[in-house]
Amino acid sequence: MSLQGLHFPSRPPFPPSAAPRASRPLNFPAYSRASRRLQLPSCPARGRHHRPLPDYNSRRAPRGLRLASAAGSASRDSRRGSRGCGRAGVPPPSPSPNRLLPPLPRRIWGTPPSKKTPNMEEVDKILIHSLRQAGTPVPPEAQSVRDFSPELVVEAAVRCLRAIRPALGAPLSPLLPPGISARFRLASDLAAACQELGFGGDVGYQTFLYSSEHDTRRLLLFLVEKLPRDESERGAEPPGKSGVLLRAIGARIREQLGIPWVPPACRTPQLQRLQGTGHLYPFTTCPLVLPQSGGPPELQEYFGGAAPPVPAQPPLSTRTPPALLETHAAQLSARHDWEAEWGGPGLASRLPPQEYVGRKRLRARLRALEPLRQVCPPRPQGPPPGPLDSTWLQEAFGTGGAGGALPKGSRFTRTQHLTHEQDPQILLQQIQVAAETLHPSKSSEEDAGARQASEEAALEETLARLEAEIEGCRGEVRDAQLSLTQVEAEVRQGRLTLGAREDALRLKARAVELLPDAQNNMAKLQLVVEASSRRIVSLVGQWERHRGPLLAEYRHLRALRDSAQLESSRRLSEIRALHERSRSAADEARRKEELYKQLVAELEALPRDISRAVYTQRILEIVGNIRKQKEEISKILVDTRALQKEINSLVGKLERTFSVTDELLFKDAKRDEVVRKAYKYLAALHENCAQLIQTIEDTGTIQREIRDLEEQIEGETSAKPPASLDRILSDCRALREENALLAAQARHT
Repeated sequence: MSLQGLHFPSRPPFPPSAAPRASRPLNFPAYSRASRRLQLPSCPARGRHHRPLPDYNSRRAPRGLRLASAAGSASRDSRRGSRGCGRAGVPPPSPSPNRLLPPLPRRIWGTPPSKKTPNMEEVDKILIHSLRQAGTPVPPEAQSVRDFSPELVVEAAVRCLRAIRPALGAPLSPLLPPGISARFRLASDLAAACQELGFGGDVGYQTFLYSSEHDTRRLLLFLVEKLPRDESERGAEPPGKSGVLLRAIGARIREQLGIPWVPPACRTPQLQRLQGTGHLYPFTTCPLVLPQSGGPPELQEYFGGAAPPVPAQPPLSTRTPPALLETHAAQLSARHDWEAEWGGPGLASRLPPQEYVGRKRLRARLRALEPLRQVCPPRPQGPPPGPLDSTWLQEAFGTGGAGGALPKGSRFTRTQHLTHEQDPQILLQQIQVAAETLHPSKSSEEDAGARQASEEAALEETLARLEAEIEGCRGEVRDAQLSLTQVEAEVRQGRLTLGAREDALRLKARAVELLPDAQNNMAKLQLVVEASSRRIVSLVGQWERHRGPLLAEYRHLRALRDSAQLESSRRLSEIRALHERSRSAADEARRKEELYKQLVAELEALPRDISRAVYTQRILEIVGNIRKQKEEISKILVDTRALQKEINSLVGKLERTFSVTDELLFKDAKRDEVVRKAYKYLAALHENCAQLIQTIEDTGTIQREIRDLEEQIEGETSAKPPASLDRILSDCRALREENALLAAQARHT
């Protein structure tokens, strides 16, 4: 339910936007109908705090068209008694009388904030319910906005801002910091965020830290109105745990994006370890053998017992995630390819999947054997069965002959021929099987199946042999790597030994060079030793000069460390006390949770028709009050427009009369002295009337400002100023203490 449209009998509605106070129109003076002067229509009885209609014309009217309320025509008591009619203002006419801007009602408040009504209690209940739905933990003892603390107001505002515009509320903390300056910064940021959302009232740090009940309710109502009402405003989010996870991830990403980026060299050591590249590894994959469903029993037995687990198959643990990702990507790609192929030519063939795959495999085999048919020479005449001639095989495939390599053939056969030197007997068997497949017209389906089986057996045997060779090569590579590591260690050790021996050799060579002139060299060395001794003495003196200040600083730092240890021990005791309090609070929360479950069970047992009927009756009353207020506002608007039209016509008639009189007197003013004096009197009268109108306008403005100040005084008086003053004084004292502490720290440093 939208709180914007809730209007109660004693409190007129408040529209979503309100004009500033400076744009209030001026009141009209009262005139007599008998003398063709203006008089306001009778105003129905309204609340004391009714606001006048705003002035939506940004330009001021000409001097002769401006009207204001009569200054000092009524005393303060009479003004308060007839404030309903006296403050009903009409905006001044625009420069174009034919185009009238319809006046709009501005925000209207019924009773002053100090007077708590049952309607406001219902509004507060709805407001608290909306805040709880937005995620604000409003305590049960807070039954109205008057019970809200500054911490709760700040948390509610931040939660609403995050729900309305996450980018605007993510950098703000829902908890008030302990420091006074940090509190002022957070409150100022909240005020700026509310103004950015379009809040039209006065908002600042005092709205959150030292706010009154009226200002707090107004701000929270604005924020609750801005909350998204349905899933279309919140955005399409998947339901369930996935939606919660996505929202948590999005909130975490927004929080990280709100933090300023710091270069890696400027981060703390812990962040460098956590966010650095030291724990990253290259994306290196390796083949994995995954268990398969189906197949021969031997294969299933292998997967069930002898097969190593998947994490143990890679040689290094860092290759396990890349290998799993690559295997999963390959399986996913194969699955997508099969779905795409089966959805197109597979369904068009009208064959079962197994038969379609078998025929496709047979076609691939025939395409692979086609190059063999092209390069094989005609077989010599002889008995069809029996082993093949090795001379014919060497001539056909170039195994050891002058041919060297196949001129044509499949990529698999060329790679196998170039990379592996196969045994002639095995090659003979393979070629025999391949040659038997060259005459499909002379064999039956059974012979083709037998040839395929023999070919598969030969290929499996070759595959097993190649796998054994690969494993042997891997073992040799591992042995070679171990040997290489040992040799590198020995080389490093030898280099270190060689460096030490070279240093000793240079020292001995230098000593040998000094032997021919030993006496002179000894004298020079003595001089060098004495100079070194003098330099050591001077360095000792310098060290003693520097040692005193350093020792004093060390003692000062040690005293600071002792005081810090005392402070840490004190805080540790406070933390232990807080832990005890948290445990007691947890016990209390469990007790209240049990009580809550009991109350919920009792609530479910109660009949539900009573509350619904009460709320239905209340809604009907609200709708009736809204209809009455709408009719009243429409009536006032109609009277205001009629009065504005009458004012425009009278002002136009007055201007035309003045223009005609001015022209007539100006024509005869040059010839007649009496007419000249009359013209001067007319000009003076016009000027005096303009000054009188200006004075009346200024007086009306001053009266409105006086009434506004009186309302502000009443609001501040009803907002419990002693409590706000106590909070302000305590914050001021805390701020002075913080400033003194910072000044002391600055003096010490």
